[in-house]
Amino acid sequence: MVKLSGPATVPFNIKAALEQLIAQKFPADFSAGFCLSPVAGLSGESWKIETRTRTWLARIQSPARTALGVERQREKAILQHIVHLNIAPRVMLYSPPWLVVEWLEGQTCEEYPIEIVPLAERLVQLHQAGPHGRQLQLKQQFSLHWQQIDRRRLSPGWLRLQHRFMRQSLPVPLKMAVIHMDVHPGNLIIGEQGLQLIDWEYAADGDIALELATLFRGNGWLVGQQQRFLAGYCAAGGYRDITGLQRQICRWLPWVDYMMLMWFEVRWNQTGDKTYLDWAQPLRERLFATVRTSK
Repeated sequence: MVKLSGPATVPFNIKAALEQLIAQKFPADFSAGFCLSPVAGLSGESWKIETRTRTWLARIQSPARTALGVERQREKAILQHIVHLNIAPRVMLYSPPWLVVEWLEGQTCEEYPIEIVPLAERLVQLHQAGPHGRQLQLKQQFSLHWQQIDRRRLSPGWLRLQHRFMRQSLPVPLKMAVIHMDVHPGNLIIGEQGLQLIDWEYAADGDIALELATLFRGNGWLVGQQQRFLAGYCAAGGYRDITGLQRQICRWLPWVDYMMLMWFEVRWNQTGDKTYLDWAQPLRERLFATVRTSK
């Protein structure tokens, strides 16, 4: 008998669709019985599937995820591209709108402090794997997000900011590679295979300095933490010129701030959760200050 745990507010139609997928693609597991559990988190719409012998994670391509620039097909291709690194979950099934990957056992770094040097070494491994063919289209993402923002929150200053980013040229990449773009304690798993990364829905090809700018800004790392990371990253072969890498990271920081602001605003409009506005406010103040000073 199929069991469901988790909040009753999870849409039943998503659960039913996943049950149907398991019945079609994994009939033996369906017959033997399994348990579905909605997985909590910022992303949402992910489900843990527990069978008698194995555990998976199912991720749906919902309209909300599409509005945020997520593509399960791209996610699947990247995971297959880097499978030899043993740094990420393996793909078990791709059947639109579902992507099913293995469930990685272990503890997240929310429970244990991030070990900066091992993380640097892991990201060097990822960045040495080479691009997979789907580049991050940051301006296209800004344009997509602009359409999803609560129109009541727009202002002339924000319009000027949007126009400025859309007109400006992106920094010329130092080195193109697969980048994860969402490295934070909740997406870092420590288990039998060492440090691994989950939640690859924003991964794409991009500049390694953009990845590091996102890592530093998104986690609020202080200068000392950044320096320790960069020393470990360059020592492991990530990039030879640490000074040049630092300069490139600085070029990307305004773009990262705007990317994060837009994401928080879209999530606010999707969910009504004011926590996203709280997270967005420091970014708004920093970015809008640049608009005022440039007038």
